[in-house]
Amino acid sequence: MKKIALFLFLINSTFLFAQKEVSGNVKDKSGAPLPGVNVVEKGTSNGVSTDFEGNFVIKVNEGATLTFSYVGFSTVEKIVSGNNLNIVLDESGGQILNDVVVVGSRNTKRTVVNSAVPIDVINVKEVTTQSGKIEINELLQYVAPSFNANKQSGSDGADHVDPASLRGMGPDQTLVLINGKRRHQSSLINLFGTRGRGNTGTDLNTIPAASIKRIEILRDGAAAQYGSDAIAGVINIVMNDNINELTGSVTYGAYNTNAKGDFPAGTANTDGYRLDQNGNGNTFGKDQAFDGGSVKVAANYGVAVGDKGGYANFTTEFLNKNKTLRPGFDFRKGFGEAEIQSFNLFGNLAIPISEKTEFYAFGGRNYRNTDAYAFTRNDGERVVEEVYPGGYTPRITSNIIDNSFAAGIRSQTASGWKIDFSNTYGKNSFHYYVKGTINASLLEASPTEFDAGGHSLTQNTTNFDISKNYESVLDGLNLAFGAEYRTEKFNIFSGEEGSYATYDTEGRPITDPSNQSAPTIPNPDYDPSDPESSPTISRPGGSQGFPGYSPKNVIDKNRSNLSLYTDAELDVTEAFMLSGAVRFENYSDFGSTINGKLASRLKLTDNLNLRGSVSTGFRAPSLAQIYYNLRFTNFSSGGATEVLLSPNNSPVTKAFGIDDLNEEKAVNGSLGLTANFGDFTATVDGYLINVKDRIVLTGYFDATQYNLGVDKAQFFVNGVDTKTMGLDVVLSWKKTINENRFGATLVGNINDMKIDKVKNGDLEEKTFFGERDKAFLLASAPPNKFGLNLNYGRKWFDAGLAFTRFSEVKLLDYQMDEDPEDYRTDPSETDEQVFANQKRAATDTYGAKIVTDLTLGFKLSKSTKLSIGANNLLNIYPDQQDDWVEAGGYWDAVQMGFSGAYYYARLGFNF
Repeated sequence: MKKIALFLFLINSTFLFAQKEVSGNVKDKSGAPLPGVNVVEKGTSNGVSTDFEGNFVIKVNEGATLTFSYVGFSTVEKIVSGNNLNIVLDESGGQILNDVVVVGSRNTKRTVVNSAVPIDVINVKEVTTQSGKIEINELLQYVAPSFNANKQSGSDGADHVDPASLRGMGPDQTLVLINGKRRHQSSLINLFGTRGRGNTGTDLNTIPAASIKRIEILRDGAAAQYGSDAIAGVINIVMNDNINELTGSVTYGAYNTNAKGDFPAGTANTDGYRLDQNGNGNTFGKDQAFDGGSVKVAANYGVAVGDKGGYANFTTEFLNKNKTLRPGFDFRKGFGEAEIQSFNLFGNLAIPISEKTEFYAFGGRNYRNTDAYAFTRNDGERVVEEVYPGGYTPRITSNIIDNSFAAGIRSQTASGWKIDFSNTYGKNSFHYYVKGTINASLLEASPTEFDAGGHSLTQNTTNFDISKNYESVLDGLNLAFGAEYRTEKFNIFSGEEGSYATYDTEGRPITDPSNQSAPTIPNPDYDPSDPESSPTISRPGGSQGFPGYSPKNVIDKNRSNLSLYTDAELDVTEAFMLSGAVRFENYSDFGSTINGKLASRLKLTDNLNLRGSVSTGFRAPSLAQIYYNLRFTNFSSGGATEVLLSPNNSPVTKAFGIDDLNEEKAVNGSLGLTANFGDFTATVDGYLINVKDRIVLTGYFDATQYNLGVDKAQFFVNGVDTKTMGLDVVLSWKKTINENRFGATLVGNINDMKIDKVKNGDLEEKTFFGERDKAFLLASAPPNKFGLNLNYGRKWFDAGLAFTRFSEVKLLDYQMDEDPEDYRTDPSETDEQVFANQKRAATDTYGAKIVTDLTLGFKLSKSTKLSIGANNLLNIYPDQQDDWVEAGGYWDAVQMGFSGAYYYARLGFNF
């Protein structure tokens, strides 16, 4: 026994002494250090990450192999033969062209450089450390060529969830994936004065930036591969999987309130005009130099699970952002960005079950509390002077809760088939609360805060995917098959009675909210035809700023969807690749659709690739577009007016000849060229997107003639056909001269959308989808956007300078709703000339502007870095307009924003 013990001791001693410490440095081919590179001892969970200077230290076994991996760079394996190891990771110029991508191809060997369609790969860690942008939409706005997002004001729920689009399409025409799995949408449907009105979209800001490894943007139609919503393309968010590393940051920033323009005295931020804390009345005092102060704290940490490469990575993120107030007119004293308090928690894990099988899961929770000003009530029947002397500005606040969880098993059979079975669940709940408001029909007895109800969307998706790569078929064949079953559920839940009811002068509601069998049923205790039997109605009811949802609005609707697809990629030769996909989908509420796609890539030389694709696509109408409804009662000297945003299945909708909503249909085509010459890379891709039966929101129609209990009605319809042509350009250069690191990237998008047809049938086109509606749709696809990003680094210092040019945008304001005769300048003018006069007067032109961003980085120690900088350094604002604009301020919601310069400081750490 003693001999055995001695033998074991010697073995263990040999093992311990065989451990060695290896240090080194990782750089790119230009000589720039790479922070955050994963350095892992192959076959174990032992790993570290490089620091800000690309340095690492790790203890490994004698003869171990180290794996070096970093997003955007080829993975390198090196056998440890000494105590020092310096590594150079190869990547093509500034573009991430060698990175294997998840989106756009089910071939696990496909990279960006040899894909048949344009794909952007954005290293989020790099972008977030070189920018002051604090939300995902803002980040993508400035680094992706055809991504557009607009901050809103005075647009109800859209103040809290930014509408975003790709290639000028609607917010709901871009599919969002997380780790390759479908992400649920927001329950919010954009209605009032927003880009993408009538659309629902995915709320990217519910995903903490610190949890993201990279973002892949497929700029091409992909409905045949991924299903509904992928008309404009796909955004795939790949989550962090690093271990044994704590990274994070603390960021503080604020906006400069010094808006430039010729503003009348007394407007916000000019002569000290301020709303009080509750948004009521005003105070005068010393101007504030800054507002919209924001604090963001984020941390990410990963641990190894087991000893076979498993991991569990967790992220937490807190954001507190104050309101901004900018010059607004008397009827909109609270014009500016919303206040946001947000808390995020996200996790991503993988646990090996066997050598070729693993369990994976990811998900998180986002809680957001928001606060935005509505339009001001200055006087009249909606103001109760005893409560709000001189008027008030209601505040629309919301609690947004977003939960998601996905889990699955990945495996590979002995014959090489890769199998992935997963289930993904997501729910978005949007609950409105109105503060600083009043139900005027209750006079001074009214509460000043109301629970106004809200809506929720739940989605559950089950996927089964299999694929196999045949290297012996020509130069390689990849086959993939799969099935998807998805269920969706949309709810509207009511608020408290005072948020929607109108009361008589004795405080009794004049309608019976429990009766949902007819549009308007009088309260049994109230008889408006007999003044002796009941008191009169003195004022309008419902919460001012946002009318609450009543029991008549409540819905609980669901549907299911089954889809089958097949996908193949064939490398005919090393230079020529051909791919195709076919997808069948069946929806329980509107039927079936089949879509296909063909794509190809031709390697012209070692440095040039020609690529192109053609596909058909579709987008199913959302449950919100089919069933959303909002009803409220307006009272005036002429009596009561019942207004209804009518659901698609309503008798009111059918009375106007509106058909059942069907899917939007698309045809996509693209042709592009990629080039790679040493330090310089370029991609240029042209595209054409034709969309038929695009779903839009109509204006208000007179419904009294149908005797259906409502006076005005509005609908969702398959109302327009559009054609969009454009060009995406990405040019990049990277070079190291001595110890100086230089980089330059130009991204640009040229876009032209036209409305081919308005499908108004027998209805009046002006009301169905008039000139103002057309202008808002076209403004969602700005003519062009270009960004030039310049970078410099040397040892402990780096700097970034970016110029972004936003093109001219034209909108039509409320003057288009006036009587055209008001614009007749001569009795002899034709009706067409009068209309042209009115359109000219109503046109708001926002000229092209260049926004400058600057960031300076200082490495304070091996593990900490301080960054200071400014977004919109020169405090550029859009062109000033008059008081007819949609949002009630001096600007509309245009791409460059309306809050001015933002100055920030960030302390980043990496342990």
